[in-house]
Amino acid sequence: MSLRIRLRRVGRKNQPSYRIVVADSRASAGGNIVAMLGHYQPRAKGAQSDVDLEAVRAWLAKGATPSETVASLLKKAGCFAAPAAKEA
Repeated sequence: MSLRIRLRRVGRKNQPSYRIVVADSRASAGGNIVAMLGHYQPRAKGAQSDVDLEAVRAWLAKGATPSETVASLLKKAGCFAAPAAKEA
């Protein structure tokens, strides 16, 4: 079973809100999820996102792959910190 970290749309008509979830890559967009990792609200001022970074790192270590959009959100949240430069 290949796992994917992706967005799941919730919210009212014309007011989208998204949950960041871990789901089977073959499952439908509204299908069963394995875990919920956070929220993303693009219409809020400053596009608010709330992500559990420790849980995301744990799922990435288990082999889950983020979608392109989720990868950009995680990068903004600081999940993919640049490795420290090695001293010569």
